Amino acid sequence: MANVRLFYGSTTGNTERVAELIKAEMGDALSSVTNIAGAAPSDLASADALILGVSTWEAGELQQDWDSFFPSIDQIDFSGKKVALFGLGDGVGFGGEFCNGLGTLAAKVKQRGGELVGSVSTEGYEFDDSSAVEGDQFVGLVIDEDNQPELTEDRVKQWVQIIQPALAGIHP
Repeated sequence: MANVRLFYGSTTGNTERVAELIKAEMGDALSSVTNIAGAAPSDLASADALILGVSTWEAGELQQDWDSFFPSIDQIDFSGKKVALFGLGDGVGFGGEFCNGLGTLAAKVKQRGGELVGSVSTEGYEFDDSSAVEGDQFVGLVIDEDNQPELTEDRVKQWVQIIQPALAGIHP
């Protein structure tokens, strides 16, 4: 079985809650769930596949723990790794930079050689602009706990069904 690790950063607890929902859906297929604040670059590098969760703050910025860790990503070679991303944002209050933290993280993972899996349609989301959009898809799962919390659990379940087979050695 592949060593699939999930790393997240959470200020208010929402991203941690989504990470726990993903863990519950993936079960034993997920090796660990870790707050990025307590992680080292070697923790990410040692995984066969990764799930990374980030929220967006202020004017499209990375969540504080990810912002602190972000320069360390340049020490990680993601070549050959499949990486699934999820992000949280507020599509109404910050619709002009909705989930830009997710877009920032996606760009860096791709720059370092990672293969992104688990894109999600932008249909059903309310926002004006996002750097996390490529074509008509988000680069990963997007959650809006501020405006659509009732959709979170179903969105997580559907997304896990997409990413589980895509991550090396994982079968639903």
